Parts: sequence; structure tokens; C-alpha cells
Amino acid sequence: MSANSLQRLAPWLTAAVLVAAWWLAVVAFDIKTFVLPTPWEVLKALYTYRYALFINGLATLSTTLLGFVVAVVFGMALGIVVGSSRLAYSALYPLLVGFNSVPKAALVPIFVIWFGTGTVPAVITAFMLSFFPIVANIATAFATIEPELLEVMRSLGASQRDMTVKIGIPRSMPYFFASLKIAVTLAFVGSVIAEIVAGNNGIGNVMLIASSNFNVSLVFAALFVVGIMGVGMYAIFDIFERRMTAWSVRGSATLQQFGG
Repeated sequence: MSANSLQRLAPWLTAAVLVAAWWLAVVAFDIKTFVLPTPWEVLKALYTYRYALFINGLATLSTTLLGFVVAVVFGMALGIVVGSSRLAYSALYPLLVGFNSVPKAALVPIFVIWFGTGTVPAVITAFMLSFFPIVANIATAFATIEPELLEVMRSLGASQRDMTVKIGIPRSMPYFFASLKIAVTLAFVGSVIAEIVAGNNGIGNVMLIASSNFNVSLVFAALFVVGIMGVGMYAIFDIFERRMTAWSVRGSATLQQFGG
């Protein structure tokens, strides 16, 4: 088997090993279904409640993507500002770190008071969790541009806009896509947390109702749906990253030099 084939199969083999270990642990220790269901019981719950999981999964996906898109727009704009100016970096970055340290789940009840239950708290929570990684990565990319390169551009008469468009943004693309793959998974976390606390629909609401009825198989099925959506979005961004920043992605030859 070639190295490329093994790399492609590695995630599936790892998942299969983990599922087998999960199944064996349930059987070996005789764990009851209402504590930890078997993978087969989770699959049966996926089929039994497929319609509810599909509808609520779409609701979670839409709120997540809405909050995520807003985070991308504002995060990239603020990241460029923070990374391009030492004064802005000194003034804003500590505040952003402090803001990111606040537990977002603790803010959901406040959002409920302000906006009521439903979609809005979920969108805001998804935005808040995915906003900081984008700002931090873009700011780092702009702040670490080589001063010599900027001096050359200035000597050629380039404006600040030219340096941003022709140097800053292209150079920040690897950082940008890395932040997207992190941020989109965090956005799902934010949406589900808000749906559990204050949602009328969505996967989080399904998990809340299922857990109150001790339907643990459905809870795990809902988690599986969220995981699939998160992996799917991650894979989409990974494809775009490889197409748009192929020069920055390590190939198999580079990995083989390190024994990969």
C-alpha cells in the first residue's frame, strides 16, 4: 500500500478502531443503554429520528453559517487593522484576548434577555466563538510581514492600500484558511450551546429534549450529526486551502523527509 493511500485510509481506520473500542467497552462492562449506548443503537436512533435530525440539523447549520460568515467579514477587517498598525495592535489586542476569555455560555442568558429565545442568540454565540481565531491569525500574518519587503514597496511608490492588497492579503491566506478551519468548528459549538440554553429548534434543542427523556441514543445521534457537519465544513475549507494556497501546503515529499 502506498503512502498516499495509507494517509487517506488513516482517519477511517482510526475511527473504526475507536468505534470498536467503544463497542467492546459497553459489552465488557455491561453498561446500560441509558448511560452509554452501543454504536449500533446510535445508528438505529439516526435512522428512527432521521427526519427530526435532518430538519434540526439544517436549522443548526444555517445559524452556524450565518454567525460564521459575519465573523469572517468583521474578523478579517479587524485583523487587517490590528496587524497593520502597532498602535491598533497595542490598543485592541489585549481587549480581544480578554473578550475571548469570557465564557460564552455565560452570556447566552443575557442574549435571551436582550433578543429573546430562538435563532438570534445562537447566531451571536456562533459569531463570538469564531470571531477571535480569525482576528488573531490575520493580525499575526500582517504583523509579521518582513519590514524589508514593505520598504521595497514604499520605495516603489506603493500606497498602504497597495501593500495590503498585494502583500498583506496574499501572505495572510495560509493563516486565514487555518483560522477558518478552527473557527467553523467553534461556530458549531456556539450554536449548539445557545440552542440547548435558549433554542426552539436545532440540534441543541434535540439533545435537550432527548436527555430529559433519558434517550441517550438520540443524544449521541445528534452529536454524530454535528460532528459530520463540522468535518464536512472543515473538509470544504481544506479543499479551498489546497487550491488557493498550494505553495504553502506541505506535500508528501516534505512529509517523507520527516518519516511521514
